[in-house]
Amino acid sequence: MGNIQAVIDLPEELYLALSASGLTKEKIAGESRKLLALQCFKEKVLSLGRAGELSGLSKWDFIEYLSDNDVPVVDYDQDEMKREFEIADTLSERLKK
Repeated sequence: MGNIQAVIDLPEELYLALSASGLTKEKIAGESRKLLALQCFKEKVLSLGRAGELSGLSKWDFIEYLSDNDVPVVDYDQDEMKREFEIADTLSERLKK
């Protein structure tokens, strides 16, 4: 499958203000991709791997980016956490045998 190009339009004055602070079109595009990936991951629209892919970062760099922006990589509710611990306990008991 090929790539689809998504474009954002910025008012010229806004672009000039951003470029005056050192943001090139490429940096604006890159930051936009990272922020979109972060939001899609946070809202559970994309998995960690797919959001990392969207961001243009490696998986580990995306995890660090999430951490830098106070977005948890693992966000279980209490029931999910309980199930995970039960599975871990079951696996631990099986390994002991």
